[in-house]
Amino acid sequence: METTQDITERRIADAWAELQNHAVAGGTLKRDAYRLAFADPEFLLRRETRGIRLQLEMLKPDLMQSEAGVENTIVVFGSARMLPPDVAQRAFAAAQAEGEPEAIRRAERDLRNAQWYAQAREFARLVATDSLACPAEQRLYICTGGGPGIMEAATRGAHDVGAPSVALNISLPHEQHANPYVTPELSFKFHYFALRKMHFMMRAKALVTFPGGFGTLDELFEVVTLVQTKKAKPVPILLFGSAYWKRLINFDLLVEEGVISPEDLDLLHFVDDPLTAWNLIRDFYGLARPV
Repeated sequence: METTQDITERRIADAWAELQNHAVAGGTLKRDAYRLAFADPEFLLRRETRGIRLQLEMLKPDLMQSEAGVENTIVVFGSARMLPPDVAQRAFAAAQAEGEPEAIRRAERDLRNAQWYAQAREFARLVATDSLACPAEQRLYICTGGGPGIMEAATRGAHDVGAPSVALNISLPHEQHANPYVTPELSFKFHYFALRKMHFMMRAKALVTFPGGFGTLDELFEVVTLVQTKKAKPVPILLFGSAYWKRLINFDLLVEEGVISPEDLDLLHFVDDPLTAWNLIRDFYGLARPV
């Protein structure tokens, strides 16, 4: 007589189990036609299979975040070159001791810009602290590019209070490693910028952009354009450091020249301190403020 069968048992062969059995049996994954297609790196890396790779970069982070319960994020952008205040202070002291004028000038600039690192860290700490007390479906997770500078600061702020955060890193010619504060099971690495940008927006409930360079500007205007053209639902878009952003970009000129509508400027919010930034996001979604 047959034994009782488990109704939840899978009836289709598991691909990973098949590969493991192949290895246990002493089989080798030689580069030939007989190798399983999904276990053939040379095949998957061909130009003709780019579409498959794009699909995989779409699916893997999406599935893993869903399994971890991450559905809502606050994306923090900013320069990868901003230093922690203590590191900038030591570098400034070393430059002064050296006495070379150009080195002192650079160290002074880095020390001045270290305020953004501190502000990003505090902002993320505020978000993470309040979100940990929220129901799971309302919880907001800090999401960054996973690298150094502002990305590290925001990730560190969440880490300070024991909250997980999402890191969407990118493979670059000069290797960029994930910073030490990322949550390992939510740290993803991308080859394609386009898929990485999609993942930034898929769960984003707000964008907070700290001072940065080309990459920060690219990411900022990507989001602004999606919201402006209604390809994405409105979300708070915060420019942290109003003096920096107003000096960098003449937004009023865009209106004067007719290349954007006056109401397009309403998409942007200038903020200068972490609590104001967090309160703006809370008010947008009607989230209760702590008593």
